Amino acid sequence: MALATLVTALTLLVPACASGNAGITTANGVKLVKAGQLTTCTHLPYPPFQFEKDNKVVGFDVAMIDLVAGQLGVQQVIVDKPFETIKTGADLNAGVCDIAAAGMTIIDARKKNLDFSDPYFNATQALLVRKGVAATSIDDIKAHHLKLGSQSSTTGEDYAHGHDVDTQSFESSDAELNGLRTGQVDAVIQDYPVVQNWLKDPANAEKFQLAANLETGERYGFAVKKDGNPQLLQMINKAIQQAKQDGTYKKFYEQWVGPMPAGAEGP
Repeated sequence: MALATLVTALTLLVPACASGNAGITTANGVKLVKAGQLTTCTHLPYPPFQFEKDNKVVGFDVAMIDLVAGQLGVQQVIVDKPFETIKTGADLNAGVCDIAAAGMTIIDARKKNLDFSDPYFNATQALLVRKGVAATSIDDIKAHHLKLGSQSSTTGEDYAHGHDVDTQSFESSDAELNGLRTGQVDAVIQDYPVVQNWLKDPANAEKFQLAANLETGERYGFAVKKDGNPQLLQMINKAIQQAKQDGTYKKFYEQWVGPMPAGAEGP
């Protein structure tokens, strides 16, 4: 469906609780936990993918899932949940939401609990340090006994641990950045688009610097309940493909992330 014909979905933030509704099935076979809305589980804040602005949740992931909601003729409603219960599939299994959209890397361990969409975003990890900290690699962090912060339950944290670097774990990306700001840690590891977004703030750019971009080959995917909603998964894939073909993806990327490098849209 062309973007011009989509119904613009009003994105709302609602309490993180499961619907008492047993679920409904739309005319095209898509299962929804609540009639009239496409319910998305995410973890806030995680700019530029999802964050609150002017009392509304916005961002790259939000815009992409709005396309799916538009195809269904419903509005997207967002539920803020811990990343741990999103990546394990617990929220989807409990009927809290229809879709998980949380800047989530597709890895085999998560595939056991979730059905992932086609990849929609190519991502890497990055090291951000306070200016004056001499580190340009994960090995430098270890060699100089620097304190490294990470966001809990993320692939960035896994990457650090896989390189024998202990981290101070923070519950959210905002808490992680604040740990760097207050000197709890000397550096943080986080998805590069998030670090890129942080450095758009002149106050952050004055204090911090990008130490390294770690090519990890990560790709993000949206997810639905394991073996539970194939028609919705098909619709998500259709929306991703159409957005890449008609220029909508590029528009969203430049709006929320920044200039889109060649090959950023992936396969």
